Amino acid sequence: MSAQGGRPPAIEVTDLSKRVADASGELTILHNIDFTVQPAETLALVGASGSGKSTLLGLLAGLDTPTTGKVILDGTDIFALDEDGRAAFRKAKLGFVFQSFQLLGHLTALENVMLPLELRGDDGARDKAAAMLERVGLSSRLKHYPKYLSGGEQQRVALARAFVTEPPLLFADEPTGSLDAATGEAVIQLMFELNRERGSTLVLVTHDASIAARCGRTLTIAAGRLV
Repeated sequence: MSAQGGRPPAIEVTDLSKRVADASGELTILHNIDFTVQPAETLALVGASGSGKSTLLGLLAGLDTPTTGKVILDGTDIFALDEDGRAAFRKAKLGFVFQSFQLLGHLTALENVMLPLELRGDDGARDKAAAMLERVGLSSRLKHYPKYLSGGEQQRVALARAFVTEPPLLFADEPTGSLDAATGEAVIQLMFELNRERGSTLVLVTHDASIAARCGRTLTIAAGRLV
């Protein structure tokens, strides 16, 4: 399927299933998922706890492997790559924001944001990271370690880290789940601002209907099926 203007879809998911062994023999977590996301689109994945939405996001990122099906990201069939190839793809193309921030405690805010740039071998990693932290309002916190930052500040560092490489794809898994309502609102507003500025494709897992409503499209997952 071609996107508007002749650009290929940012994400193509075909017949994606995930099954795991359990006490009864086999548990199907995802059933034959199919959907397409266009470049610069914002998509919310919603559903009850345990519905399979975070599993789906992990498969989209190549952090897990499916039982059946295909995921094509930015023109690349990620499961045609080996594990090292998928890791290299993520470094080049993907930003990820987690509910639990996933900052490295022994690195400062600046060093956390520099890390994906350094892993890619980018020149000027320090200056780019400092500029990104200034954009998220943390220019006075560059040398602070995560344990000295509030939850909202840590998530803003995580946003800076996700966006600093200007990835075409951004995935976010319950990015406000560990934050109070006011702080979560500020973080979500910032995430959408950054996404608009950079024109990336955003896939967001959330249980919050008001956050999902800000996305251009919503897919609901119930018991591992799109509904």
